[in-house]
Amino acid sequence: METQRDLKEILGRLKYSDDAKVVHQITELTKAVRTRMAGVRRKLVVMSGKGGVGKSMTTVNLALAFARQGDKVGILDVDLNGPCVPKMLGMRGQRFTITPEGAIPPIGPLGLKVGSMDFFLEELSPVRWKGPMDLSPVWLGLMEMNVIREFIADIIWGDIDILLTDLPPGAAADKPPVIAGFIPDLDGAIVVTTPSEVASDVVQKSIAYARDLGIKMLGMVENMSLYRCPQCGTESELFEGDTAAMCETLDLPLLGRIPFDRTLARSFDKGMPMVSGNSPTLTRYDEIASRITSLLNYKSIMARQL
Repeated sequence: METQRDLKEILGRLKYSDDAKVVHQITELTKAVRTRMAGVRRKLVVMSGKGGVGKSMTTVNLALAFARQGDKVGILDVDLNGPCVPKMLGMRGQRFTITPEGAIPPIGPLGLKVGSMDFFLEELSPVRWKGPMDLSPVWLGLMEMNVIREFIADIIWGDIDILLTDLPPGAAADKPPVIAGFIPDLDGAIVVTTPSEVASDVVQKSIAYARDLGIKMLGMVENMSLYRCPQCGTESELFEGDTAAMCETLDLPLLGRIPFDRTLARSFDKGMPMVSGNSPTLTRYDEIASRITSLLNYKSIMARQL
């Protein structure tokens, strides 16, 4: 692995020996992750690089859309400090089933398997780091990455069709793509943005960084593209940005545009997710899930022909 070679090179320049056997630990965790995910047919990450764009909402609704289409679906929530997927799905308070073989994730609506740090925490309890963190923020970042890698390595997913990993919002463009690199045989990334120019600027940096790491971009979802009035259903523009033009510049498909739907937002905010029904917004998520499936099928066919 490129990461392991880089780590060996860095450790080789240090004045201290690798007494903790960091490279060995990472190698073993990487093997464990690959073993755990051997039964996952397709692996996708959902990223943005910008907080507040509705990335977790998009992840949850896409997972439900895939499940409505008959897929066996898992969600991996790797935000250590702000895990919110269980709350959205009405699963707050549930726990992993711990076995000698690993952690079995709880089952949510429509059979979703959900892995989240929230299942280890008491309600509203933060993740607390012990140790001399004030000495260097580098060690805090290293601990976070190691915890995420070990967390991923411990979950037993079994046989599922698709795993959606909800990446944390990055304070910098590099954090989400680096975590995405922990997922073996990644099929690609779905990028979430809003039409806001502020969000678009940060999202473009994250895309550039991810591509530099060799992560395939499947397409972009524009969230909060419109506001749908709950009384009359009229849709109005919220921002003045041009996501379609940005996608064209980046040579990236625009998978779909999702309006801000107050009814849908409230249902997930209260932990009572809308999983089905005659909702125009749910229909749009279904359409995006279908486009993603078509893209993945096309890429699989092309890969076999090469």
